[in-house]
Amino acid sequence: MTQLSRVEEYYKEFPNSSLKAAARHLGKTETSIKSLRNRLINKGLLPKLDPNQAHRFAVEDECEKVGLPLENVSNYWYKGEHFSIHVKNERVSLMDIADLIIGEMKNHAPKYKPVKSYKKGKNLMVINPADVHIGKLCSAYETGDEYNENIARERVMQGVNALIAKSTMFGIEKILTVIGNDILHVDNAKSTTTSGTFQDSNLMWYDAFTFAFKLYIEVIETLSTVAPIHIVHNPSNHDYVSGYMLAQSVQAWFRSNKNITFDVSPAHRKYVAYGKNVIGLTHGDGAKVADLPLLMAHESKDWNTCPHRYVYTNHIHHKSSKDIMSVNVESFRSPSGTDSWHHRNGYQHSPKAIEAFIHHIDNGQIARLTELF
Repeated sequence: MTQLSRVEEYYKEFPNSSLKAAARHLGKTETSIKSLRNRLINKGLLPKLDPNQAHRFAVEDECEKVGLPLENVSNYWYKGEHFSIHVKNERVSLMDIADLIIGEMKNHAPKYKPVKSYKKGKNLMVINPADVHIGKLCSAYETGDEYNENIARERVMQGVNALIAKSTMFGIEKILTVIGNDILHVDNAKSTTTSGTFQDSNLMWYDAFTFAFKLYIEVIETLSTVAPIHIVHNPSNHDYVSGYMLAQSVQAWFRSNKNITFDVSPAHRKYVAYGKNVIGLTHGDGAKVADLPLLMAHESKDWNTCPHRYVYTNHIHHKSSKDIMSVNVESFRSPSGTDSWHHRNGYQHSPKAIEAFIHHIDNGQIARLTELF
C-alpha cells in the first residue's frame, strides 16, 4: 500500500483527525501528512475541508509551530482578504476527540490469550480502589500527609496485590471491580471538578488521564490472573466527563480479552447479580443513602430472586455501614492523601485503605479484606 493510499484510508475512517493524530498513527511527519492530504483533496479522493475544519486545522498548525498548547486557546483572530474576524470560545474539547482516540485504540488493542488455570470456587471478590484522585496536590509540610500520583500508584498496587493474597483461601471464581469513583481529581484544563469547584492539582489534566489509564491497565492485568472479571464504571463528581472517557478507553484496550466484561454506561447506579447476591454500585454523591434500598427494589431485576442485598458507595473517604431493612449499605475507604482544604476543615485522619469484600454464591457477604496504609 502506498503512502498516499494509507493516508486516504486513514482519513476516510477518521475524517476529523488532526495532523498530529494522523502523523502518530501513520508514523509520518505532520508536514508529509498535510502534503499527502492536500494531494488527495485536489484529486477529489477526499472531500474538501469545510470552513470549521479548515479553521481548526489552521489553529492547530499554528499552535504546533510556536509550541502553544492547543487546550489553552480560547479565541483567535482570523484575517481574510476582506475581513478580520475575532473568533471566541473555539476550543477543542475532550468530547470532540474521544471517538477518534477510542477508535484508534480499538485498532491497536493488544490480544490476550484465554486463561485456563483459574481455580474453581463459589465466591465473588468485590474490589474497588476507590477515590484515588490522581492529580491531587497534598503537601506534608502543610497537612502532614504527602500524596502524589506515584504514591497513589504504589498504594493501589500494594492494596490489589495484598487483597489477592488474602483472598486465596476463599477460592475466587469471579471478580467484580469498580472503576471511576473520582479516579481523576479534576475534569478540565481549568483545574476544577465537573461542577466548577477549583482543586489544587500537581498534574496537567492530560498527564493525570494518561497516568490513570496506565494504572487501570496494571490493576486489571493483575486481577485477570486470578479469575474472570466484570468491570463496572461509577460516574463521579470530580471527573464526570473525563472519567467516562477513561472508562471507555479501558474497555477499548481490553476489547479482545474474553475473560473480561464491562458495564461502562453513564448510569449512576448499577446492579450485579451473583448467585443469591444482588450488589448495587454507586459513587455516593447523588441519591441519599436512605433511598438506595428502595431504588434498588425498583431498578434491579434481581431483587426478588436474591435475598442477600448490598449497595457499595464511595465519595465520603471513610467507613460507613448500615443495614436498612434487608439491604446493607456500605462505603469503601480511600487510599488518597489529605489536601489543603480537607486539612483546614479537619476532614482527615480516617484510615486510608484499599478494600475488598467476599461474597459466597449462596450465603452472601462472608468476609471483608482490608489493606491499610
